[in-house]
Amino acid sequence: MSSSLIRRACVAALLLTSTLAPVVAAAPQPGGSAPESKRAVQARLLGEKIVPHKLDFQGTTVGGLSGIDRDRCTGAYVFISDDRSFLQPARFYTAELDVDAGGVHSVDFTATRPFLQPDGTVYPSPALNDGKAIDPEEIRVDPLTCRYWWGQEGDRPAVAGPPVIQPSIEISAPDGSHRGSLRLPENYTITPDSGPRRNQAVEALTFGARGSVVTSAIEGPLVQDGPVPDTTHGALVRVTRQTRAGRVLGQFAYPIEKIFAESDPTSPWGPDTGVPSLLAFPDDPNRYLVLERTWVAGSGYKVRLYDATTRGATDVRAVDSLAGQPVRPMRKTLVADFHTLGLSTVDNTEGMTWGPVLPSGERTLILVSDDNFAADAVTQIVALALR
Repeated sequence: MSSSLIRRACVAALLLTSTLAPVVAAAPQPGGSAPESKRAVQARLLGEKIVPHKLDFQGTTVGGLSGIDRDRCTGAYVFISDDRSFLQPARFYTAELDVDAGGVHSVDFTATRPFLQPDGTVYPSPALNDGKAIDPEEIRVDPLTCRYWWGQEGDRPAVAGPPVIQPSIEISAPDGSHRGSLRLPENYTITPDSGPRRNQAVEALTFGARGSVVTSAIEGPLVQDGPVPDTTHGALVRVTRQTRAGRVLGQFAYPIEKIFAESDPTSPWGPDTGVPSLLAFPDDPNRYLVLERTWVAGSGYKVRLYDATTRGATDVRAVDSLAGQPVRPMRKTLVADFHTLGLSTVDNTEGMTWGPVLPSGERTLILVSDDNFAADAVTQIVALALR
C-alpha cells in the first residue's frame, strides 16, 4: 500500500551504489522459534542500486514499485507499479538485473505494459468513481504457465459516497490481457464492520509446492480481528493457503511486531505497519520469508525479514474473530533487521523474490522499495545472500 506521505529528510544522492556487509544471524522473536525441520536462515548484503527518481521509460513514470518476481520463462524480472492510473494506466515493467556475488551491477528496464480489464480496456483512475479502479501491489509469475498473478487492495472509502472496491487477485498474460482471477476467502471481503482495513488488504502473494499452492496475506489485521499495532502490542494478520482453483487449504494467524517508536505528535500521519510481501521456500510448502515494514513519523522506516512457518499453527479459517481467541500463531525467527545490513538508506521496501544461486551455494533474495513517486523517497533494488 502507499505509505504515509510524510518522510524523513531527502536522501543525499540518487546515484547508483554498491555496498557490502557482514553476515546477520537469525535471532528468536516473540512469534516463536525457527521451523523445527530447518536451521535458521542467515543473510548478508551483496549490494544495492538506486533507480533515478521518476525515470521516464517508454512514456511512463517508473516508480511505486511494490512487487517483484522472476520470470522463469524469460529470465527477466517483473515489477508491478502501484500507480492507480493517476499518472499513467496501472502497469507492470520487465527488467534485466545483473546480480552476482559482487553485488547489483545494473538494472535495465526492457518493457512496460498496462494491465487490461476483461473487456480489453485499461483500468480507470479512482477519480472517475466508477468502482472499477484498482490498487495494484504484488505480482507473481506462475511457475506453471508464466502468466502474471497480481494482487490489488481494492478500496474501503474513508468517507461515505465513493464505491467500495473489493480486493482481488487477478491473472494476466505477459501482454497485459486479462486471463482470470482467484476466488478469495470470504473473510477477505470488505463489509461495513468486517474485512480488511483501508489500504491494508491483499498485498502479499506467493506460489509454493511447485506452483500448486497459492498463499496470500492481508497486510494488517482484519477489522474483526482487533486493533492495529501500537507501541505496546502487536497484532495478528491472516495468511491463507489455497489451491489454484481457490479452495482454501488453511488459514493462519501471523504475528506482526508492535510499533518500534512513538510517533511525532506534530505529524498528521499515524504509524503505518504491516506485511507487504511473503515468499514461499521452494523446498518446504509450510515455510515462508515474511517482510514486515513499519513507518513512524519522526523515526522513519524499520524493515525486518522473518523466517516463518505454518507448521503447528492453528487453522483459523472458521474463526470469525481472532480478538481474544486462544489461537497458536505462526512461529517466526528474525533473519535481518535492515538497519544492520549496511544499506545506504532504509526505505519503503515492499517486494521480494528469489534470485540466482551463487557459487557459494547461497540463494540470492532481490528486494525493491516503493518510492510512492515522492522526491524524498527512493526506488531501491537490494540483493541479499541467504544461507
